[in-house]
Amino acid sequence: MKDDKKRAASEYTAQQITVLEGLEPVRKRPGMYIGNTAEAGLHHMVWEVVDNAIDEAMSGFCDTIIITLTPDGMVAVEDNGRGIPVETHKQTKKSALETVLTKLHAGGKFGEGGYKVSGGLHGVGVSVVNALSEYMLAEVKRDGQLWMQEYKRGNPLSKVKPTKSIRGTGTKITFKPDPQIFTVLEFKLKLILDHLRQQAYLTKGVKIIVLDERDKKAKTSYTFYFEGGIASYVRYLNHSKTPKHDNVFYVQKEVDEIMVEVALQYVDEFNETTITFANNIHTTEGGMHLAGFKTALTRNLNNYARNKGYLKEKDENLTGEDTTEGITAIVSVKLKDPQFEGQTKAKLGNAEVKSIVDSVTNENLGIFLEEHPRDAEAIMGKCVLAAKARLAAKTARETILRKGALEGFTLPGKLSDCSSRDASLSELYIVEGDSAGGSAKQGRNRDFQAILPLRGKILNVERARIDKMLANNEIKSMIIALGTNIGEQFNIDDLRYGKIIIMTDADVDGAHIRTLLLTLFYRYFPKLIENSHIYVAKPPLYRLAKGKEVKYAYSDEEKNEIVTEFSKDAGNKKAVKKIEVVELEQPEIGETSEEDAVKAPRIVIQRYKGLGEMNPDQLWQTTMDPQNRVLKRVSVSDAAKADEVFDILMGDEVDNRKRFIESHAKAVKNLDI
Repeated sequence: MKDDKKRAASEYTAQQITVLEGLEPVRKRPGMYIGNTAEAGLHHMVWEVVDNAIDEAMSGFCDTIIITLTPDGMVAVEDNGRGIPVETHKQTKKSALETVLTKLHAGGKFGEGGYKVSGGLHGVGVSVVNALSEYMLAEVKRDGQLWMQEYKRGNPLSKVKPTKSIRGTGTKITFKPDPQIFTVLEFKLKLILDHLRQQAYLTKGVKIIVLDERDKKAKTSYTFYFEGGIASYVRYLNHSKTPKHDNVFYVQKEVDEIMVEVALQYVDEFNETTITFANNIHTTEGGMHLAGFKTALTRNLNNYARNKGYLKEKDENLTGEDTTEGITAIVSVKLKDPQFEGQTKAKLGNAEVKSIVDSVTNENLGIFLEEHPRDAEAIMGKCVLAAKARLAAKTARETILRKGALEGFTLPGKLSDCSSRDASLSELYIVEGDSAGGSAKQGRNRDFQAILPLRGKILNVERARIDKMLANNEIKSMIIALGTNIGEQFNIDDLRYGKIIIMTDADVDGAHIRTLLLTLFYRYFPKLIENSHIYVAKPPLYRLAKGKEVKYAYSDEEKNEIVTEFSKDAGNKKAVKKIEVVELEQPEIGETSEEDAVKAPRIVIQRYKGLGEMNPDQLWQTTMDPQNRVLKRVSVSDAAKADEVFDILMGDEVDNRKRFIESHAKAVKNLDI
């Protein structure tokens, strides 16, 4: 053992240490820099180049950005900023442009005088894009000249050189993602438009133009320009909702070189939508700016409620939960040296930001309420009603907890629990109806699969407060079964199952029940979605049998492929024509024997109208067996968009839902009416 260790040590020398020069580390491990090499990483390349142009705009040097998608798979990003410097860099002895495009952590965002505020603080953006591009062309308008340099997979093909005299300043970066790196090469216009619309809201006064020239016969152009900034953003987020008051509160103020922008409006909803940004980066986990805003909001509204008599002396103060019910708010800060927590920049950690956002919001919200008494009255009515509902919900929730405690660990009577107590291995199937529930209970693996059947459709929680929701028996059973509690008492560590699987029929009613359940999880158990605990089972639509050979199809296309496959197996083309294809509305009693199948080739197709039509063995084989089943993990990549869709589909505004259905009707397949 010691000799082996000595020999291994002697063989492990400096020659085994690999040093990756220049941009080699990026090509070796692209996921470390752009997340992945699929769709998200591909579009991240665009965001990195656009961020540089946005930085110029935030610093006041640029007012127009043009993004062009070309027919040959390239993207060009052009701004009318100052233009990347082209003179020789003292340290690298190369052009500053080449230095920025070929060196990690090189740019105008680290020293003094480059940028007052910046989003791309890691400074690896454009050089990473260069490394992962099959081809890149950099064009800079500066000093009366147009300077150019071309690159292939991060390596310059020539020196930076002037090509012609030209007026103005600016930078244009054109790149083509490398097919050796990316598994996906097609840019999604909708993704690009959504991202750039958001950036235009956050950088008011900048014009962002998107040109899609990929279809030469149908070129399209989109322009985003918002003088109202994040106030316009709030109106956009609320366009499908019913506002409680007309005027959007908005303030923009700079304190100690930190620019603070806050906008808010209350709507006739029960859910909070508060989105925060730091230097135009979406801080999904909030941070100090969010804490400062919420502290000021609750304190200010409590003071106003006391002074104007909305809260009596005996009444409790409004809580943060009360003051954010139904709010749509944007909090955006821009600062010179932001400290982000985590690699993903999800949380802002600068302690000084909290007090500044607090003071700016507190001072100006107070003025807004005094100057807009009708708006203030609507806001107060919303918050006071939320407080009453919170107290009612607390009573209802405590009743559930007491019931759960009194029942010990028996859990809901309808729950068929699994024997495993290891949450990471356990699964809870939420099943539509007693019939499917019965098949699922018999077909499951009792060691790790639990079954909770639902009777009918659960309450639409989009239209109900939490106290009414907790009075619903089906929802109550789910909360007790999950073990996490709900609301401020929610604790994901108490989750009893690692996978919560929604299993409903493949028809309209099943889709509706699935949507109701997803609405419940999105609104009241968002952590379960964020932490990848929610799944949707995909049962087969058809069972196809030829003799004793049985296959399952999950779509009409797959069914047709199996019919063709079975037909070919039956013999030559002449024999194919003689094969009888029988489609059954009800399950066939018995199976065609191999002998009968040879005499009279016959393909029997059964269309499953519901899970209850499957026997336990079939349900296990197709939908519950981890070796064979198809599960779709539920995730949310754009919270604001998800919020809007849930509001349209499950809210009170019928006209909005009608328009949504009409605009998406053509995309629906296999509609079962």
